[in-house]
Amino acid sequence: MSRATAHVPAPAPGAGGTRLFLTLAFLIAVFNLLGLVMVMSASSVVALDEYGSSWYFVQRQAAWAAVGTVALVITAKLDYHHWRRFAGPFVLVALLLLTVVLPIGTGTRGATRWIGVGPLTFQPSELAKLALLVWCADLLARRAAYTHNLRATLRPVIVVLAAMATLVMLEPNLGTTIVLAAIALTMCYVGGVPLGPLARWSAFGIGAATALALAAPYRRARVLAFLDPWADPMDKGYQNIQSMVGLAEGGLIGKGLGAGTAKWGFLPLAHSDFIFAVIGEELGLVGATAVVGLFVLLAVVGIRIALHAPDRFGLLLAVGVTSWYCVQAFVNIGAVIGILPITGVPLPFISAGGSSLVFGMAGAGLLLSVARQAPDAVPGARPREPAMSTSEP
Repeated sequence: MSRATAHVPAPAPGAGGTRLFLTLAFLIAVFNLLGLVMVMSASSVVALDEYGSSWYFVQRQAAWAAVGTVALVITAKLDYHHWRRFAGPFVLVALLLLTVVLPIGTGTRGATRWIGVGPLTFQPSELAKLALLVWCADLLARRAAYTHNLRATLRPVIVVLAAMATLVMLEPNLGTTIVLAAIALTMCYVGGVPLGPLARWSAFGIGAATALALAAPYRRARVLAFLDPWADPMDKGYQNIQSMVGLAEGGLIGKGLGAGTAKWGFLPLAHSDFIFAVIGEELGLVGATAVVGLFVLLAVVGIRIALHAPDRFGLLLAVGVTSWYCVQAFVNIGAVIGILPITGVPLPFISAGGSSLVFGMAGAGLLLSVARQAPDAVPGARPREPAMSTSEP
């Protein structure tokens, strides 16, 4: 049996594993329903103005949700160990598409991020998140006995991450670069790579990303606008200001679903990157806090699934998917409330966007597959290790 496919046979799920599976499935359903409702509310005005129908964006989101549901069901039913044999090709395809998108892709606001024709487009950077975490999980699981050998573990992860991050920054897309780095480095830390080298590479990556973000004057002005949006309130700081105005007007309980005014042309991208501002305006502090609470609960469930995974590969997969959702939500919400620069990442499962939703749902399916095979969620239980080769990694 090859190292790439060697694993402990899947145990019958215990009551704890079933509870985690059902809890996660319920959370994903809640996120999708909330996303459809808020996209319908946030996009109705711009959809009517640009496409002649208030239902344009929500219909597209519902269609992508259906595709995402199929992706979730397939990945949840498929034994997650089967992904190991495709880890290498998966990363190569992602790198190829990230390269291709630069000369032939389409985009807006100076960014080139989509491949496709007409409405059938997708973002290779969303595929890259899934490909990177599967590849990292496979590498770190296979080389579990070599975690202190940086040439065998950290170095290949840094090489692949650097290649992906460079291509994504050329789009440019700082937010996705941050998410990719967070996924890889979190998985390395959980996988046992020494903290010192991880900290040094993290500091280097932060410095490199900052330098690239500030290299071009227009990007520098946009990234730094969150520090003082009132310095240019009608241009660079406009989106920051309108986002915070919407949140402030929501008060404690909000204006009511559909009654917000930010979406009436005041807040750009209200239905996608800034949908959290619409949530805050229409559902108030109570609704916004509930959404944050849902992501906290998602993090708790993801961590519990990782802790009770049947083997090391499942643990690392669960960690990768969970860090993906949580870091991306933090970056998105941080930009909306003005504590982070605007980087253009969507709020997982809630923002309008087909690529983000479909690949996010596929990631949720992987997490469900790990939960489905958890023998039982007994506090303090340690996951069983897979059969590993002791030969050269």
